[in-house]
Amino acid sequence: MSTRPPRAAAPSRPATPVAAAVPRRQSWGAIADRVLAGGAITREEALALLASPDEELLDVLSAAWRVRQRHFGNTVQLFFLMNAKSGLCPEDCSYCSQSKVSDAEIPRYNLLSAPKLLEGARLAVERQSKTFCIVISARGPTEREMDAVCRIVPEIKARYDLNICACLGLLTPEQATRLAEAGVDKVNHNLNTSERFYPEVCTTHGYADRVATLAACRAAGLKLCSGGIMGMGETQADLVDMAMELRLLAVESIPLNFLNAIDGTPLQGSSRLTPRDCLRGLAMMRLVNPGAEIRIAGGREIHLGSLQPMGLYAANSMFVGDYLTTKGQLPESDYRMIEELGFVITRGAEAAEPLCGE
Repeated sequence: MSTRPPRAAAPSRPATPVAAAVPRRQSWGAIADRVLAGGAITREEALALLASPDEELLDVLSAAWRVRQRHFGNTVQLFFLMNAKSGLCPEDCSYCSQSKVSDAEIPRYNLLSAPKLLEGARLAVERQSKTFCIVISARGPTEREMDAVCRIVPEIKARYDLNICACLGLLTPEQATRLAEAGVDKVNHNLNTSERFYPEVCTTHGYADRVATLAACRAAGLKLCSGGIMGMGETQADLVDMAMELRLLAVESIPLNFLNAIDGTPLQGSSRLTPRDCLRGLAMMRLVNPGAEIRIAGGREIHLGSLQPMGLYAANSMFVGDYLTTKGQLPESDYRMIEELGFVITRGAEAAEPLCGE
């Protein structure tokens, strides 16, 4: 049973003081010009973007598209995620159906066998994914789990043309080095939100623990995959602070999730995002992190709805298939959406690196 009572629903876009006046409509293009010239969007401008009115949404997306197009052209990279160990997590992350404070009805199992992980890799290739994400629910991996991952990764890479992203929880420098030596390309460890808001969503570990894991992975030579979740009750300032921290950490790959307020979790029923909120969030993340891979992640089907295609004018990647404990839309729907946008799925070298430097 949950030991943490559900939190009261909170608007997703609360009034947030903005230090500078909201830019005039034509200024979004000027901000894009500055970013394309190697400059940066300021915190005040990022806040203004999130607070911008709906009638400016196309101008905001146009600015984000110009930056996205410079770095990634019309390409879209697909990621395939496998929940290699489900539930059984001792942490109290209030958004997660696998945490100890969740009563959600989900599958619970220990680390999958090597044949099942290989089958997941095969399916990733079948679904045109370049990156296979191996995820476990845990505070951090046990020695047995580390051994299993380090054994299976070389086998997967010998069979398939895949990048491997491992999401194993908190990591020590020694564990990060072992993953790099096994052939893991990047590690996912999301900041999830700002340092200020983090205690509101998790108390069993802190924001600093997550930053330390990212630092250990960077020191080991691994690329970083780290993003966050919109719709947990955070302010617009929290979203901008998270985006700015990701820029400071030079994160290569940024998944932006939209809270799926799963029944049985403390945050059940709390998300009030609109599709326009989500698009502004993606555009802000693109302008703050111009050369990073921005991925439309969990909750896109629920919160973006019919506006999902517009998200790819800011983002350049997406998950295909299901998520950890929730279903995604059919891959065929994603392929059709990408094709109808005039975009192409890429699995080549350009899928992992921007088309040009910042």
